[in-house]
Amino acid sequence: MVLHRLEDFDPNYHDTIQGNDIKGLGVYTDVAHEKIGTISDVLVDEQGHFRYLVVDLGFWIFGKKVLLPVGRSRIDYDANRVYAIGMTREQAEDLPRFEERSTLDYDYEEEVRGVYRDSKYGTTPVETPSRTATATTKPSYNRDTYTYEHEPSLYNLNEQNHQTLRLYEERLIANKRREKTGEVAIGKHVESETARVSIPLEKEHVVIERVTPEDAGRVVSAQEANFREGEVARVELHEETPEVRKEAFVREEVRVKKVVDQETVESQGTVRREELDVNAPNLPVEER
Repeated sequence: MVLHRLEDFDPNYHDTIQGNDIKGLGVYTDVAHEKIGTISDVLVDEQGHFRYLVVDLGFWIFGKKVLLPVGRSRIDYDANRVYAIGMTREQAEDLPRFEERSTLDYDYEEEVRGVYRDSKYGTTPVETPSRTATATTKPSYNRDTYTYEHEPSLYNLNEQNHQTLRLYEERLIANKRREKTGEVAIGKHVESETARVSIPLEKEHVVIERVTPEDAGRVVSAQEANFREGEVARVELHEETPEVRKEAFVREEVRVKKVVDQETVESQGTVRREELDVNAPNLPVEER
């Protein structure tokens, strides 16, 4: 089981915990209220669960640090104190020294746990055929299967000793839904109108001109003078008549598409929030 210093595990633990920093709080015995030392660090497991409080005994044993399982602590933020449940100054002396640069292994933790198991709070229930007895002997654990859940009295945060009051607040959650507001139908119809077009037409007619030749009065021979009756010339006359037909062509294209217009609307509602009420008349209460 690998343990990490709290700050190494989460450099921003102040924001994550969102509470008072336990580091720097004084550690006292829970019965005689004797000061044992000061919290210098916290050790957490791979999931970030608090497992040990590192207690600096420099207050009366200079330079020695020991481990306090979190389940054997009671935190009083109002008094800036951590109480070590069931520990005496003598038991603190018996705890093995904690070296920050040393690797914590199972044997070292067993040595630490053994001290707390020997305390009056460390008795372990033992099942017998006839009844459940309480033995003061050290329980036996397997190093290959041991987990912190095997000893909740050492590693669980109980609600009595670590109380947290949660204040709740409501907030508005904005969402959107689409609903049909109408339908646009686009089609086409035929309109008729009278169109006019100008057509220039040609029409032939005959023009007969009578002129006096330059040799008028000249005497001709009987053969040249051809006196006869009947048709002399034939001229065909033509004229144009209008012929109108219709043809279809592409006049324009109509393209239909949708565009989305955006607008921002404001909505309001009543939300509730819990505030803390402290009823402690004439009692020293510090709120942080």
